[in-house]
Amino acid sequence: MRSYTKHYIDGAWVESEGGSPHHVINPATEEACTEITLGTDADVDRAVDAAQRAFAAWSRSSVEDRVALLEAILAAYKARAGDLAEAIATEMGCPISVAKTAQVGAGIGHLMAAINALKSFEFEQVVGQSKVVHEPIGVVALITPWNWPLNQIVAKVAPALAAGNTMILKPSEEAPASAAIFTEILDTAGAPAGVFNLVNGDGPGVGTALARHPRIDMVSFTGSTRAGIMVAKNAADTVKRVHQELGGKSPAIVLDSADFARAVPAALMSVLINSGQSCIAPSRLLVPAARHDEAVAIAREMIAGTQVGDPMREGRHLGPLVNKAQFEKVQGLIENGVAEGATLEAGGPGRPDGMDRGFYVRPTLFSNVANDMTIAREEIFGPVVTIIPYEDEEDAVRIANDTDYGLSAMVFGDAQAVARVAPRIRAGMVYVNSGAPDPNLPFGGYKQSGNGREYGKYGLAEFMEVKSLLNVLA
Repeated sequence: MRSYTKHYIDGAWVESEGGSPHHVINPATEEACTEITLGTDADVDRAVDAAQRAFAAWSRSSVEDRVALLEAILAAYKARAGDLAEAIATEMGCPISVAKTAQVGAGIGHLMAAINALKSFEFEQVVGQSKVVHEPIGVVALITPWNWPLNQIVAKVAPALAAGNTMILKPSEEAPASAAIFTEILDTAGAPAGVFNLVNGDGPGVGTALARHPRIDMVSFTGSTRAGIMVAKNAADTVKRVHQELGGKSPAIVLDSADFARAVPAALMSVLINSGQSCIAPSRLLVPAARHDEAVAIAREMIAGTQVGDPMREGRHLGPLVNKAQFEKVQGLIENGVAEGATLEAGGPGRPDGMDRGFYVRPTLFSNVANDMTIAREEIFGPVVTIIPYEDEEDAVRIANDTDYGLSAMVFGDAQAVARVAPRIRAGMVYVNSGAPDPNLPFGGYKQSGNGREYGKYGLAEFMEVKSLLNVLA
């Protein structure tokens, strides 16, 4: 069992002040695989003290020094890629083949994007006889989820460092090992003491302490909408900046002009990767009513043929869900879909055949789904796809936008049809005829999917204040 019972504060691994032990459960075996210590308010105070002390020097560091540190982190990160992938596969059940590529690769992409953005960023602009300058915000708290742990950690740490901030990271207590290894990487790369700090903990404990802390200037949070609301409420009394990347219930609109044999599998693959545990998963598949059965046949064959298995085995199968609570939530939503009258085409409740241990879910497909059904409204976060028929393009746009969320969407079709539909979708990202997130493009959503943007120069600007120096050139 891995052991990371210390926090990383002021450049050293230190014992918690009054923390409690926590065991992470391997979702494939249901046995403990990692032990950490859930931190306390006192641990947070120590980390904030360290970050404040370090801010004076780091905020005045040169672009060249920041680039050099990020490049050193990138080299050390690549050297530990195997360790990072194994930690992710063990703790949250992502198959090792995906962990090695998409999960670990996401961190590499964000480091490279931050380096490129920093090299070209305009920290000063002249407006008449005045200057507008970008400055680091100060001490920032970074609270990250378990589903794409490195993606979200590096998408926050890299631009926060590049902007000249100091920080405290609280990773999810469900997947802390990759964060601990990433901390070792920063230490190896020579991050100055206090610039980066790690305090393990849960949301009600360390998460709340960070959001409420009067000497933290910004909180960047990724997680559920429910938890994001609590972070914002806890941060309100100190009027700190709050950046949120929250939930989604993304649509994939297959227009009549699309190649169904390519579009339907592409949309499904975006759901199935990571066992459906992705905020941008296009789990609502919208298809023309006249071609509903055609889409169902393609989807049914793919879903029924999707294998589930040991995440430590190489292959294209799915792994388990992250924990028992998530397993039970998804089981309940599948049962709810049956009860509300959706047609169960593949999968269904229970574990896959032959599996009596582990939080494995049967890949599941529902057809003839109405957009007011629970499975079409709530974020499932599992390998469950709903097929929703629409009458025409106007109806497709209406259904796609009929959601509390607005993180992501997909539109499949010919160029003219896509040009009519894609701009009307109220989401922060619209993928045309498939695609994957680009670490250089803004990532974030509308409505209850959050506020602010991450990735590349957009994420870099998010971690800065803007100051006017009036008449400084007069």
